[in-house]
Amino acid sequence: MLINCVAYQEGKKLCNVPVEAISDYVKKDGCFVWVALKDAEPGELEQMQQEFGLHELAVEDAHTGHQRPKIEEYGDSLFAVMHTVEFTDGELNIGEVDVFVGENYVLSTRNRTREGFLGVRARCEREPHHLAQGSAFVFYALMDAVVDRYFPVVVAFETELEIIEDQIFTKGSQRNNIERLYELKRKVTILKHAVAPLLEAVGKLDGGRVPPIVANTKDYFRDVHDHLYRINASIDAIRDTIGTAIQVNLSMVSIDESEVNKRLAAWAAIFAVATAFVGIWGMNFEHMPELKWKYGYPISLSVVSVICVYLYYRFKKSGWL
Repeated sequence: MLINCVAYQEGKKLCNVPVEAISDYVKKDGCFVWVALKDAEPGELEQMQQEFGLHELAVEDAHTGHQRPKIEEYGDSLFAVMHTVEFTDGELNIGEVDVFVGENYVLSTRNRTREGFLGVRARCEREPHHLAQGSAFVFYALMDAVVDRYFPVVVAFETELEIIEDQIFTKGSQRNNIERLYELKRKVTILKHAVAPLLEAVGKLDGGRVPPIVANTKDYFRDVHDHLYRINASIDAIRDTIGTAIQVNLSMVSIDESEVNKRLAAWAAIFAVATAFVGIWGMNFEHMPELKWKYGYPISLSVVSVICVYLYYRFKKSGWL
């Protein structure tokens, strides 16, 4: 679905352009066309390919979708894939933004994401001195918007992790904590898969052999690379903390099980002594004088009781009960 198709010249908006007239504006000096699509159909991509002269492999990747974040160079044009990560009704939703960048055009198509980039277009139009740099600055602005949306997700993960950590030492919550930690780890891994490949790809835009089309804006991409580096470091810190929290939680489970085992062992020892005495006196041998003794029964009960009480006292003092 077509969202916008606008022509710009020297940092100023010229007009909204019909799709059929895109190629005419692309040929003008100092003019570029910025097209935005949402959930583009194959026919729309083919039409854009004809108007902009897009590389067939890039169009195929955009049509297929579910690509790994990357930035590829095709002659004098670039093709970038970025993942959007956003919360939708409490669930983590993964979208994809494909951007085609040429000397006189920018084509962005987003899939499976609710948040658009109208704010990015408004920002660029408010800064005509930046927009005058052409399609490269628009490419930076789109990428910067995608990366900036990662920060709230990281903050949400850190907040959730802090809540779980506060409950680690609460008795009876270990199972629930482990389930929440593993669910959080799954979400963090999803974000990691969006950030890490993009971090590597953006590094090629501000150092080494920089593609000519973004040579004048590499300082801006260095800023994006710095943001991605910070996000990636935060993700690694969260993953390490989750691993530590899981180990602590499992240790707490082991400690609780050890306490239960000690209590069971203590009670088993107490009843074992009582069972031993009662078993001996219950054998009914003929030459057991205490069986016919008047005070044998109460004394035997007293002996068993005293020994059991003594064992209970010792186990209690040692912390087993």
